[in-house]
Amino acid sequence: MMRITVNDVMTKQVVAVGPDLPFKEVARVLVRHGVSAVPVVEAGGRVVGVVSEGDLMRKEEGREQYPGDSYRPSLRARLRRRLTMPGGGGGAKAAAGTAAALMTAPAVTVAAHASTVRAARLMDEHGVKRLIVVDEDGRLEGVVSRRDLLGVYLRDDEETRRLVVAGIPAQDRWNDRDGVLVQVHHGIVTLSGYTDRRSQAHAAVRAAESLGGVVDVREDLVWRRDDILELPYSWDRP
Repeated sequence: MMRITVNDVMTKQVVAVGPDLPFKEVARVLVRHGVSAVPVVEAGGRVVGVVSEGDLMRKEEGREQYPGDSYRPSLRARLRRRLTMPGGGGGAKAAAGTAAALMTAPAVTVAAHASTVRAARLMDEHGVKRLIVVDEDGRLEGVVSRRDLLGVYLRDDEETRRLVVAGIPAQDRWNDRDGVLVQVHHGIVTLSGYTDRRSQAHAAVRAAESLGGVVDVREDLVWRRDDILELPYSWDRP
């Protein structure tokens, strides 16, 4: 099956910082590049953590008060203000902080070959908005965000149909008389037609369900022989 992987949707040109970068410079990187977090990497490229706007602002929290809490600027706006204040805004406290001291570690990572479904589950399990993509040695390869994963749902219906059809064995695809007919409307895949065996119909449904960006799969397939019930099984008698 031509599944959608993290490698297909991730951002590969990623800004990163070293463990010894001072607080003020980390903040400057976030503001300059318009990102909310950056991976922290050692000299060899191995990811050791992630430092975010939230990590920086927690260190400085409470230094500014907003009357009645009726207004509170965004994290990025507050960072930008600190950078433009005389002396950098953070004073000695900010200067003393480094990326290594501020970061969240270990970083939540994913492999480039993992499916987008797997990436979404990891984000949900860990309550994060992005995953750091690493190779088998833990070296930085990219970043994948929630927005990147949502992008697969913007794929047009014809492309989704092409990918689903490609995942069905050639002998099981629709021809003039039978096979699996694939239709896609607004990301919803409908499988209809006739197959020789139930296992073929089952495989076609699973293939469509495993494709990232598919909203739902509806099945209206008819098979001639239920080979799934014919498979051997063991019966454990008491």
